Amino acid sequence: MCDSLVATRSHTAVDTTLFAKNSDRRAGECQSFVQMPAALHPRGATVRCTHSEIPQVAETYRVMGHSPWWVWGFEHGVNEHAVAIGNHSVFSREAVEETPGLIGMDLVRLGLERGRDAREALEVMAALIEAHGQGGSSFAPGEAGYHNSFLVADPEHAWVMETSGRRWAARLVQIWSLSNHLSIGSDWGIGSRDLESFARSEGWWHDDSRVDVARAYRNEHVPGVISEGRLRRSRELLELGRGLHDSASMMAALRDHAGAVAPPLDAETDDERRYTLCMHSDPVGTTTASIVAPLPRDRAVWPVWIGFGTPCTGIFLPVYLDGILPASVARASEDFDASSLWWTFQRLQESASTDFARAIPLVREGWAPVEEKIETERQRVESEARAAVIAGDDDRSAGLLGDFMARTAGEVQACAESLRTRIGA
Repeated sequence: MCDSLVATRSHTAVDTTLFAKNSDRRAGECQSFVQMPAALHPRGATVRCTHSEIPQVAETYRVMGHSPWWVWGFEHGVNEHAVAIGNHSVFSREAVEETPGLIGMDLVRLGLERGRDAREALEVMAALIEAHGQGGSSFAPGEAGYHNSFLVADPEHAWVMETSGRRWAARLVQIWSLSNHLSIGSDWGIGSRDLESFARSEGWWHDDSRVDVARAYRNEHVPGVISEGRLRRSRELLELGRGLHDSASMMAALRDHAGAVAPPLDAETDDERRYTLCMHSDPVGTTTASIVAPLPRDRAVWPVWIGFGTPCTGIFLPVYLDGILPASVARASEDFDASSLWWTFQRLQESASTDFARAIPLVREGWAPVEEKIETERQRVESEARAAVIAGDDDRSAGLLGDFMARTAGEVQACAESLRTRIGA
């Protein structure tokens, strides 16, 4: 389960496209945030993804993203060209291929490594879907896979892409969100060659009118209660802030419990109120990682904001493609690891879960001075790093950003442990 939001720059207060996503997976599944350098690859090289090996391209771009500990790909991420991509499970009438292929998270990373803008990244993923299919466990090792939708954005444009097996449809959007069901109607702009003919051959579309993707392909046996309320809520929040959005408003959307402080854990499983943008709904899903990515045209010094665990109990940290990520951010393990920032936030979340209504205000109060300190220091460090770039000293800029990320990670980890004690761990 996942939710993504995007507002292109004409709909924000910062003249910058904003991309945001919550990754909702099994509670306790560690998601580190990792960084991969740009690289050149020899002719004939291959790349081993989560379940399958495919041909490598000549050049891959610098990328970073959240990755479950056992997965090759990303739940969401960005590349050096300010392209952001996130995926979501969706449910089609078409069966998922039994033969292991690419999973949605592999496609996110491959699109980022190979796409210089949103349209190119989309075309990369479309070609890979048609060539290799979607198959293999995605939600947990050994479990079945799923079809995917994607939100793909860059500084100028945003695309929605929805898939069923090796078929896909896509459309341009400006201010939009996605959840866990097919939602493109007949207004798709581009699609696979057999998108319409396959739907007709299966008896899912009966006339000559343009195929409505959601009506034709959506699996009506999968309850909409899990995702339909979340999608309405994310689009409501986008509309309420149209023209006013900034990184803070996107963070607030990812922390949303339908306007309440605490998640509605007393709601029944067949009540859509139970499923909020900040998810606390195991075994269906719990938010385990988040991202808010401004996608600027000027990328001399460019912060991306990331969170671990549920955003209502956590904090968003600024990270940079330039500079080395702290080890605590990138450390991944199946079991508890005290040196991992993800596991630190998981423990804080578990402590808060004994009484969210009491704990969340205390946690937010505790984080406030840390957030203020980070923001003050961020502005100073970015100013110095930008001056170094202008002077032609990229190494100094990267060093300043790397040192800042390391200090921030250490301070945040210490504060999280202190907050856990405060709320009565």
